[in-house]
Amino acid sequence: QVQLVESGGGLVQSGGSLRLSCAASASAFSVYALAWFRQAPGKEREFVALIGRSATARYADSVVGRFTISRDNAKNTVYLQMNSLKPEDTAVYYCAAGPVQSTGAGQYPNWGQGTQVTVSS
Repeated sequence: QVQLVESGGGLVQSGGSLRLSCAASASAFSVYALAWFRQAPGKEREFVALIGRSATARYADSVVGRFTISRDNAKNTVYLQMNSLKPEDTAVYYCAAGPVQSTGAGQYPNWGQGTQVTVSS
């Protein structure tokens, strides 16, 4: 079981930036695939970005060129740098950890509590 704690959410104007962090309590953090998902009110949880054990990354089409996922295995932390934010990026953002890289939420057994990101127009 991996405990995940997100931070860094908040209110930002359209075009602004935020960096989300997710700290994990795991002795074998480096072996996990890590991902960010988001859920807007009334919508299903959707994939945002993932990073594998070898630091290969994959992004949802809607955030390509704006968001960057990274990991620091020495700090047991995964980050999501979000630039050029848009009102449609408003959602609760969740980090997840699992044994395999996947864009499907069901493949991740470990989840954080979420952090709210609100982008005003």
